[in-house]
Amino acid sequence: MNNLLDHWRHAIQNTPSIPGTLTTPAWSDDEVVVRLDNISNEPLCPREWLLLDQPVAEPDWPIYGEGFQMLAQTAGSWGAPQPIGRCPDAEVYRITADEGYHTVHNLLMFKAQEQWTLLAFTGCERFGGEFRLFPDGRLQVLMRTESVALRPGSHWLSEPLLVMQGRQRGDLLARLAQRIARHHPPVCAMARPTGWCSWYHYYADVSADDIRENLQQIQQRFPELRYVQIDDGYQAAMGDWLTPSDRFDGGLQPVVEAIHASGAEPALWVAPFIAEPGSRLFQDHPEWFIRDEHGQPLAAETVTYGGWRCTPWYVLDGSHPEVQAHLSGLFSTLRHRFGIRYFKLDANFWGAIHGGKHHDPQATRISAYRRGMQAIIDGAGEGAFLLGCNAPIWPSLGLVQGMRVADDIERSGHRIRQVAREIFARSWQGERLWQLDPDCLCLHDLSWQHASQADYEFHMTTLLACGGMILSGDRLRDLNPRQSQWLQMLIRMAEGRAPAADFCEDLSYGEMVFDGKRWSFFFNWHAEAQRLVLPAGGELALYDAPAPDEYLLPPGGALVVTYRL
Repeated sequence: MNNLLDHWRHAIQNTPSIPGTLTTPAWSDDEVVVRLDNISNEPLCPREWLLLDQPVAEPDWPIYGEGFQMLAQTAGSWGAPQPIGRCPDAEVYRITADEGYHTVHNLLMFKAQEQWTLLAFTGCERFGGEFRLFPDGRLQVLMRTESVALRPGSHWLSEPLLVMQGRQRGDLLARLAQRIARHHPPVCAMARPTGWCSWYHYYADVSADDIRENLQQIQQRFPELRYVQIDDGYQAAMGDWLTPSDRFDGGLQPVVEAIHASGAEPALWVAPFIAEPGSRLFQDHPEWFIRDEHGQPLAAETVTYGGWRCTPWYVLDGSHPEVQAHLSGLFSTLRHRFGIRYFKLDANFWGAIHGGKHHDPQATRISAYRRGMQAIIDGAGEGAFLLGCNAPIWPSLGLVQGMRVADDIERSGHRIRQVAREIFARSWQGERLWQLDPDCLCLHDLSWQHASQADYEFHMTTLLACGGMILSGDRLRDLNPRQSQWLQMLIRMAEGRAPAADFCEDLSYGEMVFDGKRWSFFFNWHAEAQRLVLPAGGELALYDAPAPDEYLLPPGGALVVTYRL
């Protein structure tokens, strides 16, 4: 390890600085913060600040890299990186140019000769950390400084960069979580939320009557479900969160009161940083929004993915004091007038949008986002549960109690397996950085979404193995006895805070200990069946039946077997 640190100390010390500046690395064990001083007589406005530029790898070395936002992760090899999800940062979200290299954000791991090297930024207060992987093994490490001015005689500090090496990938990630906690103390809730979500059956067409119907089902069949989450569709327009749609006659208040009266708690979906052009918010306060180069409100689609409905989206500027007052007041109203304590904060990435100008010229996209989030935290008050969704991952550290870590679930085999890979790559974060949200359990076909029984078994096994919170996404009256039993099983796992399974590197096998049992998880990611030889005395957890001595796991199949300790 000392040889490794000596190498990185030398490499960072000898990386050329921005002209007119002086760099000073300060190491504390295996973590470094670099100081950048402007020693010139002019303001400097660099787009990026290079910390390191060195050949470090071979093209065939396996890698894992984080994305800036929820829908991006990288696997594969150094010379042939592969996206895990469907929305890479550089392609769909257009965050980096990636001409001749591949960018990962804030966390990079690569493996050589059974040894993993981990490079990670353990803080994210102002600048985004980027790792550029060139196909020949060259690495650039940089801070994205966004052309903010560094005045003469002033200095910046880099986000802390951690360098570690070890044979066990999981051990390195656990140590990383401990280091992150020094800079961003986690605000994890002690209890994992359980509940029901309206989105995955009704989508944007949800009505007050739909909420009441499922609330009745919760009372009759699933009283353990704590939260009733009213998702997108209750509002008149994106941005006008206190103005109800015509499907919520009388507004949110009667529905929320009914939820409280039942003994459950209301939860609400809000996309706090965005507004559509016809919203009252945008019409009344265009000066509150991030601006383009001409001083006009920036339409998100001109610089990034534009959003999934009611576009174009415009983005509130978290650096603007009046925006902060608006966000604080909005969430204070929802908390104190409506009694809502759980908020699913969606489209949070757009709060950290690139390519725009802020009210505060010294603000970066990350500092503006964090100021806006702090206003939300102040308004929601003590005891609130904030769930980040479609969020910038590292910029949200220390700000939310829960985090969605994967794409939206769909009732299709391909999406179910894609989401599983995304979840397992981030399961180390659960109860270390935040409560892990693997998205909803969906077990019943829709007219336009179909999955096989094997697909649903894979989905269920994924949620059992990930150690996360659990919300049901089906119309509850549609669940048959077996599906209801599976939901109850996941509720018990969440209430008991079952740990995430420890997996081998190819994710074919994982295990955990919970409730006096060893849980063994098998996943077949291949196109051929896999023959399993199982120890005696096991039980097929999803079917309450004895496990056979041998089992032929079909292509794309999953199996969970429990053994009493």
